[in-house]
Amino acid sequence: MFDLIPLIPLSIWDPFVAIGGAIMRPLYWVVSGLLVLFHSLWTPVLGADSGWTWALSIICLTVVIRIALIPLFVKQIKSSRQMQLLQPKARELQKKYGHDREKLGQETMKLYREHNANPLASCLPLLLQMPIFLALFRVLDGVAHGIARGHWLEIHPELVTSLQNATIFGAPISSTFMKASALGAAAMNVRIVTVVLILAMTATLFITQLQLMRKNMPPEALTGPFAQQQKMMLYLFPIIFAVGGINFPIGVLIYWLASNLWTMGQQFYVIRRNPAPGTPAYDAWEARRKQKQAHASARHQSPPDEPGGSASTNGSGPSGNGSGPASSPSDPPRVVRQQPRKQTRSQRKR
Repeated sequence: MFDLIPLIPLSIWDPFVAIGGAIMRPLYWVVSGLLVLFHSLWTPVLGADSGWTWALSIICLTVVIRIALIPLFVKQIKSSRQMQLLQPKARELQKKYGHDREKLGQETMKLYREHNANPLASCLPLLLQMPIFLALFRVLDGVAHGIARGHWLEIHPELVTSLQNATIFGAPISSTFMKASALGAAAMNVRIVTVVLILAMTATLFITQLQLMRKNMPPEALTGPFAQQQKMMLYLFPIIFAVGGINFPIGVLIYWLASNLWTMGQQFYVIRRNPAPGTPAYDAWEARRKQKQAHASARHQSPPDEPGGSASTNGSGPSGNGSGPASSPSDPPRVVRQQPRKQTRSQRKR
């Protein structure tokens, strides 16, 4: 069946190409606009044609996109937490309706609806990033061929030339590993930079998934079907990005590495400050909270009375008014002699 696809007239694909272009055009506008904006901000510092100016512009673009996705990330964390807490009930349903797959699916979806859990919510940030990732890929790929994609690059053709020739560590930002052989002397630089970025991108993705599984999942959830899916994603996603990365321009790899670093730091902060109950991260958070409470109560407690009376620390006497030296426990008791009172004249006459 797939052998017949090349025989389909190209005119049939035209509507799909037109629809795809109409969908991507606003994204080209946003991506090119942010690149040009941050390029203008970094130009006075590093120069207009510096590769680091464009690299930092791509990183700033990543930060803006990830900040815009923070509400979705919060929703993703809440949904993932709810899914983890529902795993014991999901396993009970599996034991009860394991012989009837249709009934099991119905009861499982009913359980998710009752507890407002969405299994697809954990994929929302990734799915929403993919169009922007594709738009950046297309913009940089077009720059590599001298094609301006996006309104702001179209009205500034000199920036297209600047981005096309910009390099970091001797490697053009718009080049890819697979097309490095056409660059001559710069081919080795492109391969080295690309491999380093792919390894860093894969490592950060792996650490992020591993952090989620080890710290923010209850121990009993590590044996269920949900845990098996997480383990599959733990090893499958890095392999996919490592293999696909050889076709990505260096600028896209910079974007993806910056995005992974943001995700890793953001997830570390959320797991540390707001962990899911019943997880190792929650136990560590509870121990830190109790330790802080113990320190706070110790600071507010008054110091105990010193032996030898209520002498103050300012060198005052027993009466606390500073009239004499403080007494110590080893000193002998003082004998106070009473002076005889003087008699008045009337008393003497008596």
